[in-house]
Amino acid sequence: MKKLTSIIFAVVLLAACTNNEEQLKKRAEVLCRYIPDHELSTQSEEYMTADFYNVLDTMFNYLPEIEAMDHEWLYYFVTGNGGTIADFTVNGVELIDKTHAVATISVRQKWEDGSFDPDTDVEEHKLAMEKVDGEWLIADFDGHKADCIRHITIARDEQAQRDAIKDYLIKEIGPQYQQGELCIPTLLVVASELADSDYVPMLCDCWVFWYNIAGDTLKCVSGGNHSGLISLNGMNGQYRVTSFEQTVDGADNVASAKRIFGSHYDIYENVHASERLRETVRNMQLKEYVKRHNLDVHYYQDYGWPAVEIEK
Repeated sequence: MKKLTSIIFAVVLLAACTNNEEQLKKRAEVLCRYIPDHELSTQSEEYMTADFYNVLDTMFNYLPEIEAMDHEWLYYFVTGNGGTIADFTVNGVELIDKTHAVATISVRQKWEDGSFDPDTDVEEHKLAMEKVDGEWLIADFDGHKADCIRHITIARDEQAQRDAIKDYLIKEIGPQYQQGELCIPTLLVVASELADSDYVPMLCDCWVFWYNIAGDTLKCVSGGNHSGLISLNGMNGQYRVTSFEQTVDGADNVASAKRIFGSHYDIYENVHASERLRETVRNMQLKEYVKRHNLDVHYYQDYGWPAVEIEK
């Protein structure tokens, strides 16, 4: 009788494990629908652990857009680009402990009409799951959470450096111009040298603009260029400008720029000469400023030129 009881217990235990894996697979299939693809849908929050959602929310909605920085690969985990949709198959789920599991999923892209390209590759991914308050949620995807946190840290530090430079330009350079209501610099970073101390040298092409607000438009009243080597001191988000060696005006402009920018001169020359690049960055940074200060403006305008819409 004792032997029979043991056999029955083993069968029940095996059935429970099998049932648990099937339940996890079904849950993983549901969670796959909320893996981000270039944007984070609002309904995703209830399918992710709070910390994972907050990391992604910061990535998608709260990091400033920085010129010449393309970290798009961090913004999606399973591709769905160019009119395709990610098609998921959950191959299996490994239970790590009572509250953690890892699902192995295969993904291939299908067209929006539901058809498949026969040459489409099938990719394998890992979906980390965590049980929170009795429900399994997404806790990570392919280990990208650590990548996102690292990028957030770097981006915030870079933004702190840019903010320190802009504050310096407003206070030290801004008064040289006819003043309006708002001084909003445009900053193009040509190069930032790696430093092993709290000294951070940055080669920049800077533009200082003063604006007045007229209805929904920022009307430029004055502005000018100031390029050169800006030296910052600090670390971990706390920076201040200690010096600014500028290129000189007139006949010695090129010679001073070559001396200051050195091996980065060709990059500087291309950046400085490109009105299209400057206006693209200006638009981007005005959008960031408007969003940060909650301004109800949608255009900017230089004197004698048509108003330009600030991109949403």
